[in-house]
Amino acid sequence: MKNFSNVFIVDDDLVYHFIMKKLFAKSNINITTSYFFNGSEAIYQLKNNDTVPDLILLDINMPVCDGWQFLDEFKKLKTKFNKEILVYLVSSSDNPIDMTKSQDYKEEVQQYYHKPMTIENFQSIFVN
Repeated sequence: MKNFSNVFIVDDDLVYHFIMKKLFAKSNINITTSYFFNGSEAIYQLKNNDTVPDLILLDINMPVCDGWQFLDEFKKLKTKFNKEILVYLVSSSDNPIDMTKSQDYKEEVQQYYHKPMTIENFQSIFVN
């Protein structure tokens, strides 16, 4: 199992939050998870809290502050942290423009996963 102790889930979909909680439980992964409904909430947490995540699972299409806006802010902040924070995009978008745009953030984004998150995808992030 990979060594993550704190994970941010940034997605406006309550069903996705529920699925992620079930996947953590089913996989017997006990880590601290924080759930945010948009990128603005997660950026606020990063700027104003001592707890920094090891991993961020980020949706693209959200209200207030979408995934791209989050990544723009994250680029500016990431040098202030004493550790590397991995970011995975997890989106229902199969738009080629989004997939191409994710390459603009290759320094920040590790991989792009399509929803729904499968147990195989989940395990490739957290176990394998």
